[in-house]
Amino acid sequence: MEENLKRINKYLSEVGFCSRREADRLIEAGRVTINGKVPEMGTKISDNDVVHVDGKPIKDTKEGFVYLAFNKPIGIVCTTDTRVEKDNIIDYIKYPKRIFPIGRLDKPSEGLILLTDDGDIVNKILRASNNHEKEYIVKVDKPISQTFIERMSNGVPILDTISKKCEVKKLSTYEFSIILTQGLNRQIRRMCEYLDYEVEALKRIRIMNIKLDIPVGKYRELTETEFKELNLLLADSAKDAIEEKPTPRRKSK
Repeated sequence: MEENLKRINKYLSEVGFCSRREADRLIEAGRVTINGKVPEMGTKISDNDVVHVDGKPIKDTKEGFVYLAFNKPIGIVCTTDTRVEKDNIIDYIKYPKRIFPIGRLDKPSEGLILLTDDGDIVNKILRASNNHEKEYIVKVDKPISQTFIERMSNGVPILDTISKKCEVKKLSTYEFSIILTQGLNRQIRRMCEYLDYEVEALKRIRIMNIKLDIPVGKYRELTETEFKELNLLLADSAKDAIEEKPTPRRKSK
């Protein structure tokens, strides 16, 4: 019988309601019920249990997953909580199915973000530690020096850690491109601030193999080729993570 049980956050992810991370937030906020009762974090359910979120029954929407590339405008917030944020990404897109963003792009930034109703791929992308490149074009408030490029590339101290080495190229007097494989909160802005530069504009132009090729405020479905390549990159990331895992148990970063 135990084999048929699954954690509530995994269930909400697999049926296409939200990511596991978002499910944990909903559970913590007391917005999820199982058979009419608010569950504890990590509660497992069976096929016979009835799950509601905000009083509405959850239906399995696994058939025909949606995968979108969206060019987020400045001022739009990457949240699915339409009760809290007025300028949220869900109300802006008005997609006919329930979808959720993969990761975040902060409110003052613009550019590429992926959205889906496939909770499994969200978890895979957020867990991917290798090959998960995100590329940005950044404009700063003063001329870019070679020292700035070198220090940004080699890592700077932010949020009680040193940012990972990354690829940084000067594009013009005030603009540079940067490719990150890390997702610290407001990472590029914090890195620039540490070096006494202020970000004036920040645009994400690529996530892994998906490139930004649509106007601001518009979205498109991923092509079959893009989706296949994305899955290959995710498979390689998972394999590399297993191969590189140290024998001693250590606290993950």
